[in-house]
Amino acid sequence: MQAALDPNPAHQRWVVRYRGFVLIPQSDLSWLVRPERSPMSLLPFRTPASSVDDVKALIDWRLNQAA
Repeated sequence: MQAALDPNPAHQRWVVRYRGFVLIPQSDLSWLVRPERSPMSLLPFRTPASSVDDVKALIDWRLNQAA
């Protein structure tokens, strides 16, 4: 069985891994941030439309607040 690949780059999915979290871009240009594994230091959350660097800074800030 072969997986169907969509050649349109707009429909391709990719994720960013950062400090134990997976950053998943959403179709509305927001980001879904989930821990890679348990136990979770932070619960999954969504961020508004922003750059990857902004999301990384938000994760850093939340981790500092939780410490």
